[in-house]
Amino acid sequence: MRLARTLFFIALVVVVNALITWLNNLPQDAGVDVPGGKVNSVSFAPFREDHSPLTEVFPSAQEIDEDLRLLAGQTHTIRTYASSKGLTELPAMARKYGLKMIQGAWIGGPTVAKENEEEITALIKAANAYPDVITRVIVGNEVLLRGELEPEQLLSYIRRVKQAVKQPVSYADVWSFYMRYPEIAKEVDFFTVHILPYWEDEPLPVDKTAEHIVKNYQRIRDAYPGKPILIGESGWPSTGRQRGPAVPSVVNEAKFIRSLVQVANKNGFDINIVEAFNQPWKSKLEGVVGASWGLYSVDREPVFPLTGKVIENPNWPLRVLVASLLTVLAVVGFYASRLQSLSALPLLAFVGFAGMLSALQVNQTADLWYTSYNNLERFHALSIAGLGIALGALLLRQGAELLRIAKSCAFLFAWSRYLFLTFVALAFYKAQALGLNGRYLNIPYPLTLIPVAGTLGLLVLGAIGGEQNWRQVLAGIVGGTAKTGGVYKLSALLAVAGAVLVAFETYQIMIGTNFPTAYPIFVDRLYAGFMTTLTYSQLQGWVLLIAALIILLPFRLLAWVLILAVPALIVGETYAFMIGHDFIEAHPDFGERLQKALIYTVTNCQMVYWLGSLIVLALPLWAVGKSRQGE
Repeated sequence: MRLARTLFFIALVVVVNALITWLNNLPQDAGVDVPGGKVNSVSFAPFREDHSPLTEVFPSAQEIDEDLRLLAGQTHTIRTYASSKGLTELPAMARKYGLKMIQGAWIGGPTVAKENEEEITALIKAANAYPDVITRVIVGNEVLLRGELEPEQLLSYIRRVKQAVKQPVSYADVWSFYMRYPEIAKEVDFFTVHILPYWEDEPLPVDKTAEHIVKNYQRIRDAYPGKPILIGESGWPSTGRQRGPAVPSVVNEAKFIRSLVQVANKNGFDINIVEAFNQPWKSKLEGVVGASWGLYSVDREPVFPLTGKVIENPNWPLRVLVASLLTVLAVVGFYASRLQSLSALPLLAFVGFAGMLSALQVNQTADLWYTSYNNLERFHALSIAGLGIALGALLLRQGAELLRIAKSCAFLFAWSRYLFLTFVALAFYKAQALGLNGRYLNIPYPLTLIPVAGTLGLLVLGAIGGEQNWRQVLAGIVGGTAKTGGVYKLSALLAVAGAVLVAFETYQIMIGTNFPTAYPIFVDRLYAGFMTTLTYSQLQGWVLLIAALIILLPFRLLAWVLILAVPALIVGETYAFMIGHDFIEAHPDFGERLQKALIYTVTNCQMVYWLGSLIVLALPLWAVGKSRQGE
């Protein structure tokens, strides 16, 4: 009878997890279907995993051909950003599949003048050789936004191309730069403007983007009547960090694209959607969010359909299955016989605790793996998963102790302490990275789900198990006040391992980007690579170095650092909004601007979760008090 009750509660927890996951992934209405399931134009970069223009590793002709065959059923036109290197045969392939092209030339600053010449020459050659395929050309993409060229330098390239081709010539940048540089507007044959509500200095929720697009299109039209306008980039990310009310998600991307098509059809706008495929190489520059704007994943699978309802995560049943198996393994494999002595409420609480940790672990690992684009990042994902599983098992064990079905073990307390402190080190690293490069990095609250949920769960189990001293419950998570031996040796080991890993990660960054071109002097290149490790979102070396330090520090000091990081991050996120050029123009009054920016910060759910996570991580450290590990 007791075994049947245990199995019933396990089944109940599994069903509840499945129900919650199912409800979060119900097919959703994403707006009016795209007519014929085919868009007018889409940005096309053929790079796959391990490809990158930064390292000049380009896809094969066969891979490009496969991409164009796929896109022929989804779009009428493709927009490219470069003309040389591995893309010289692209117009001939596009002709094969009946695709038109808006051909681009990628140009940069004076340090890449030779590459600029190659691009301009290749663009002119392609435009003249394939006038039936290439209908328009674009010289440069956001080169003024990046500050790589002065307007006069850009104009010389534009004029040179205009004299050499018959197609209309343009330059592409965010809409506001055409307002700032009328000399560029005067020279081009048509405007190519980028309207990206997610990236605006004042971001918008997805349901308010349509009017924003119309408004900014009209600004260009009113300022420069007569010339054609191409909305050269407009889109929405499917995953990544939230910016104010702008939330990346699969459903929101589908809503935006469908809304954009409706706006274009209603107003007669000429649009190009960014972009065809997710671009892993962009994660080096713009984090996960920069790599996640595609209609297709890096594996060439649709991110969402252009017609019909949309599911946020079609693979949710697999996640539920794995979480269910993990729950059964944790409960039945280790505690089945002991649980039969519990009454109904403690039994349900323990099984629910195991189910919650299992579900969080599976979702965290799956999301991290999906946004890992190379072996270094996959190592990071597996490291976090391994740490989470180990800590989760120890937290479950502590839950069993609180319910009096397991005996205390000093050895396990020590491991719980060091694993928890490793997650604290991870939180420190992510917090400083977010402060230094917050525009692009993911808000990392999912990485600390296991210690945070475990801490809160143990407080509940302690109350159910009759533990009156909640501080004692919290202190137990980090091994109580007892000293542990060998801490200095462990710190030295972590320091050595961290230093070796930082050196390896620095080397990988140096060879995995355009650093040899950007930093021809080795010392400069080494310094730039090293500094990048401070803000790279998926590295582990610095985490080990931080862990080597913090296991030697007083717990209450660590708690204070975590707590003080909360207002610091609020100030940093608010300040990032306030200094935006367009944000200042829209809100010239300082008080109004501060209020608006602060609202964007504190209503950012991802940020609120992260700040809450830092506070929860501080609780066990604070409960231990001023204790310090020693020999």
